[in-house]
Amino acid sequence: MKNVLVINYSQTGQLAEITARVIAPLRAAGHQVHLETLVPETPFPWPWPVVQFFDTFPECVQLDAPPLRPLHVPADGQFDLVILTYQVWYLAPALPMTAFLKSLRGRQLIKDKPVITLVACRNMWLSAQETMKSLIAEAGGQLRDHLAFSDQGHALATFVTTPRWVLTGRRDRFLGLPPAGVAQEEIRHASRFGRALADALDRDDERSGAAMLTGLRAVTVNPRLALSERAGHRAFRVWSKLIRAFGRTGQWRRRPILLIFVLYLVTLILTVVPLSLLVQWLFSPLLKLRLDRLRAELELPSGSQEFNLKKYDL
Repeated sequence: MKNVLVINYSQTGQLAEITARVIAPLRAAGHQVHLETLVPETPFPWPWPVVQFFDTFPECVQLDAPPLRPLHVPADGQFDLVILTYQVWYLAPALPMTAFLKSLRGRQLIKDKPVITLVACRNMWLSAQETMKSLIAEAGGQLRDHLAFSDQGHALATFVTTPRWVLTGRRDRFLGLPPAGVAQEEIRHASRFGRALADALDRDDERSGAAMLTGLRAVTVNPRLALSERAGHRAFRVWSKLIRAFGRTGQWRRRPILLIFVLYLVTLILTVVPLSLLVQWLFSPLLKLRLDRLRAELELPSGSQEFNLKKYDL
């Protein structure tokens, strides 16, 4: 029997459902699972008011997280594995997860522990995961596996369906576009990771230093989106610093620069992103080797291979 700590933050309930699917086989196999849901001292709203949604942007990118309420994890709790499940806000980890990883208690809990990260988001999570890797490494944790669940819609469609979900709470079909969020069928199949992980813990694989969830299609990367995301993340860092120079969260004096940022963001989505994807598609034969190398690199450590699906995807 192993002790597993799961740290979760889910506004919509979607990530919580995926997390439940993953940990159910662990409990069924006899492993002890402590599920800790992060609660900010001042909870973030759902759905988001428009102004507050954009006003949160600078702090997300700059990793300036507000404090959390005290955790319920026993002070003397000893864990064999830590699973961090998080959302992505503005190409960065959601602020509650950032707060946990930067807190003294959070760092103590993952120090010298094997760590698995699990993300459910629109489709751009690569920058957020790079941040997670850095924060985990700074805390002394050891990243073993990464699981990524992304929106079922086309990348361009999600620029409509995701904001609608975030700002209104509605995720149903809209204007002929698919529902926002991860497909329910994909959520149902998330239990394959729990079954494979239960076997890995039985074999003490968490001590091996190697990935435990390969061959299960844990991560599938579109390298064309990765190039666009990297450019967006660089721009976000510049804008977030500029906006913070005008004041703190909630202050009126930074509202004008926030409005300019929103106009920039809308323009970027309507023009630059589609043009970038088109250019990459046109030059894909010339970029193939580079994109293949980038995909292989970004899909580490768990990968997109499927050789274990028949065994665990029941």
